[in-house]
Amino acid sequence: MSASTAIGMVSTSLRDLLLAEMQLTPAVEVTLLSPDEAGVARRVNLYLYRVDENEYLANGDSTTGPGNQLVPPPLSLNLTYLVTVYAQNDTVLGNVPAHEILGEVMRVLRQHSPIPRAHLHAGLRDAGERLQMVCRKPDPEELSRIWSTFAKPYRLSVLYQVSCVQLDLPRTPPEFVPKRIRRVGVPAVTTVVAPPVIDDMTPVRGLAGTTVTFSGRHLAGRLISVAVAGRVLLDRHDAADTLPVPLPDDLSEGTYEIRAAVSPELVRTFLFEVTS
Repeated sequence: MSASTAIGMVSTSLRDLLLAEMQLTPAVEVTLLSPDEAGVARRVNLYLYRVDENEYLANGDSTTGPGNQLVPPPLSLNLTYLVTVYAQNDTVLGNVPAHEILGEVMRVLRQHSPIPRAHLHAGLRDAGERLQMVCRKPDPEELSRIWSTFAKPYRLSVLYQVSCVQLDLPRTPPEFVPKRIRRVGVPAVTTVVAPPVIDDMTPVRGLAGTTVTFSGRHLAGRLISVAVAGRVLLDRHDAADTLPVPLPDDLSEGTYEIRAAVSPELVRTFLFEVTS
């Protein structure tokens, strides 16, 4: 895998390969220009025409890096180059010199695929991927569309695909592989906290101002609230399972709902009759 600048490194590697391996006299220059940019008369031009994500490697799995860190799969790209030859026409043979240059270019790219390490840019030599070069057959109108885009007359050209270039993705935010369980056995059973219970309220009738007592289980240490007729009589933590609560002494005769709540787990309502 390579840095995000690897696309430019591939273009440079292709140029270096052709300059080193083409056996033409006189020597032919290799440029990396757009088709509408001027260059020397006798040359080969490599123009990066399109970049596509490799559909077979697009959904690769993450791998495990140092410290059990998950490393996302690289961005895998196919690069398509428009390879165009330029040469002065011969007065008798016409554009045969361009044909000769194109044949030599195609020989080199076929014979030296994948790109040999000696011709790779220094930033690609330890990347690990093999850069295969394949001559791609364009659809009948593709080359015409390319040249019409630049408003230039058609030049003898072929398309070459280089695959695949893998770009490293950043490891942020970090993801970590959970540690494996190394010991199998019966898990320890911890004490379960029992829920609170209010069992009863006594007495259920009496004079205004009577003290009623709530009794229950597992009430100690919990926040308990008692209310009657919209008036809060108690709202505190208690330390026991029995709770005496005096009723207001100004209650008139009748039956009242007394609401006892152990927030938020339990709410109970009791009836108390105020007598004379």
